[in-house]
Amino acid sequence: MKLLVLHGINLNMFGQRDPAQYGTATLADIDAALHGLAGELGAAVACFQTNDEGAMCERIHQAHRDAVDGVVINAGAWTHTSIAIRDALAILKCPIVEVHMSNIHAREPFRHHSYIAGIARGQVCGFGVDSYLLGLRALAGQAPAATKN
Repeated sequence: MKLLVLHGINLNMFGQRDPAQYGTATLADIDAALHGLAGELGAAVACFQTNDEGAMCERIHQAHRDAVDGVVINAGAWTHTSIAIRDALAILKCPIVEVHMSNIHAREPFRHHSYIAGIARGQVCGFGVDSYLLGLRALAGQAPAATKN
């Protein structure tokens, strides 16, 4: 099973950016935890982060060409602003799980809307690093390859 984790804008600053909101784990810590869990689940996971919206869309297009089995995405602020990323994700034929470290529904009103939620299989938010791990675990159970075993 091939899974992809996408980290959006400013998420390379985890561990430095607002630790009260996002904790002290770095993006490298999160990716290491994801790789460890993927190994336990018998999946291969690739992680990608960019601060360039076009590069994120290109990586999503590549995921389509690679026929990945599922995508976990924390688009960061693009969650609330990017129709382009939503449209790129809509091309995918695999399940998508949206994740956020903080509870976006308990934050500023502009963060309550997600362009991604309507095309995602589900959303996990508010559990810090565990949001990613819960999202990956859920995705592994939903991905088409998981149902073929």
